[in-house]
Amino acid sequence: MNSFNVKIDTINTPMPSLKDLLGLCKLKVVALILLTAVVGMFLAVPAPYLPDPYIVISASLGISLSAASAAVFNHIVDEQIDMQMSRTHQRPLPQGKVSRNQALVWGVFLGILGLGILQLFVNTITMVLTFISLIGYAVIYTMYLKRATPQNIAIGGAAGAAPPVLGWTAVSGTQGIEYSLLLFLIVFIWTPPHFWALAIFRVNEYKKVDVPMLPVTHGIEYTNKQILFYTILLFIVTLMPYIYGMSGLIYLASAILLSGGFLVYAIKIFNGRENKLFYWKTFKYSVNYLMLLFIALLVDHYWLFFIEKYKNINNFMTNFLTIG
Repeated sequence: MNSFNVKIDTINTPMPSLKDLLGLCKLKVVALILLTAVVGMFLAVPAPYLPDPYIVISASLGISLSAASAAVFNHIVDEQIDMQMSRTHQRPLPQGKVSRNQALVWGVFLGILGLGILQLFVNTITMVLTFISLIGYAVIYTMYLKRATPQNIAIGGAAGAAPPVLGWTAVSGTQGIEYSLLLFLIVFIWTPPHFWALAIFRVNEYKKVDVPMLPVTHGIEYTNKQILFYTILLFIVTLMPYIYGMSGLIYLASAILLSGGFLVYAIKIFNGRENKLFYWKTFKYSVNYLMLLFIALLVDHYWLFFIEKYKNINNFMTNFLTIG
């Protein structure tokens, strides 16, 4: 009977468009994942040296495809939930634009391709760690933690925090990997306040589908306190790359400003006088926060090199004009 249903599903569903297949990949999330991974690659080599561009391209492709694969499996598992939530009911699976079987084939294809690229063109440790993070998100978080505990995102965030480590190992293997764990820690601590802001904004929808997000099980006031706690902790953790000599003053100043901004949002949330829309603004700020923080790490890593290059070019132009 199940075999018959699978055949009917395959026959009756037309071939999905590339747009719909890509709609399963959470491309904006993948882009942020890729940014943190690429920064990990560049920080793995001392300035002014640059990582091997062949490795950077191969690792970026492999990590991105694997992340997209995990996103597809998330869509498959959450199809019934997505059908009932206004934020997600327009996704390709709930709309019937892609069947579950087509999505499954697509997810497996992306995963095999991504992991294959990492194994063939990067290294085994990066492939293994990427596979573990894929399983962590697609299986452990999506299939179990999300429906089992209000601390789902706090625990499951480990999978989403892995990309900087993956980028680091792609370039340097295990050499200096302890520094990449500082980047892992930043993303790991960032994840709960980032997602809980969205969860409060969509709390009624999570109640409707019976997903035990923290604001559903413990209330908004308690979640507000947790957002403030994790944001304070994040402020401290973002100072660690400077404290341990991994980055310099440009990053330190950026981290203080960006984390200070995040803390302002968290304090306003804690005071409990903001409307629901403020949680959405906090969520959007948190996305930009992580992006700018990692860009600051990269700029800080190479700024002396770029200044020296600028001086050399300026001296060359001055001598050239003088001779002319």
